[in-house]
Amino acid sequence: MWRRYLLWFAHEHIDFRHAEMQSIISMLDIPVKYIEEPNINKPYWIVELPTEDHVKKIANRSVLLKSCIELWSHAKTETELHENLKQAVKNTSGKWLTIKDLDVIGSHSQVCPSEQIEACCDLKKSFKVDVETFCKHFTMKEKVHKIENFSYLPLKGPVKLKNPDIILSYFEFYGVDPNNVPDQPYDVFFGRWVTDGQRDLIQHHSLKRRHFIGNTSMDAQLSLIMANQAQITSGDIVLDPFVGSGSLLVAAGHFGGKHTKKCMDYVSVKPYHYNQLGG
Repeated sequence: MWRRYLLWFAHEHIDFRHAEMQSIISMLDIPVKYIEEPNINKPYWIVELPTEDHVKKIANRSVLLKSCIELWSHAKTETELHENLKQAVKNTSGKWLTIKDLDVIGSHSQVCPSEQIEACCDLKKSFKVDVETFCKHFTMKEKVHKIENFSYLPLKGPVKLKNPDIILSYFEFYGVDPNNVPDQPYDVFFGRWVTDGQRDLIQHHSLKRRHFIGNTSMDAQLSLIMANQAQITSGDIVLDPFVGSGSLLVAAGHFGGKHTKKCMDYVSVKPYHYNQLGG
């Protein structure tokens, strides 16, 4: 059975989001079903993928992707989300149920299979619940209150705030305009955290860590995005005829690309550990 996932993005370089993701999906030959058509004004996608391994492969390449959640419930209100989860505990059909299958009133009722929740109910598996918001801030007291609202879930393991076996994530989306934040969220989500994207690479390859940069050196995030759009994989030969200080080659090298000798002849500056590029 295909699983449903929430792909949550950093709200940066949004014009490149679709291009980076489509390049990665195409490069890895991953089949994807879109539950909602991707919208540039929303920092998330809802998709279905054949296995969890597929979502991990995508996250292992993307620098615009923040986190991937196995989705258990998506609703327009907090009340509706909890009702969906309570229905999910009883859903033994092995598939997602919609308003057409349910005896509940709610225009956004979508109920996940109980097996997704049951997989997290082992007595030996510790867990915690994280609360995240987009375009709004919660106090710790408010977060604790929202976490306690999930007490009906049949989780049997101990709560462990540091390095638990299972992380459950609750998201509230308040739009993208910080100057016009609504009183109630537009969308709410709940599910099991699966993996994070490669946001750490932005700092790892930051220009501040470089031995040499020029006035026009491209920042690490854009370089990594471009390497993904070029679908660089291990062993690919990379030629940048306007190499400058090598930002694109550094990003390509991280994904296994190798520079050409001709390309490196253009560099007349101190090298930035070009052995990373296989040279």
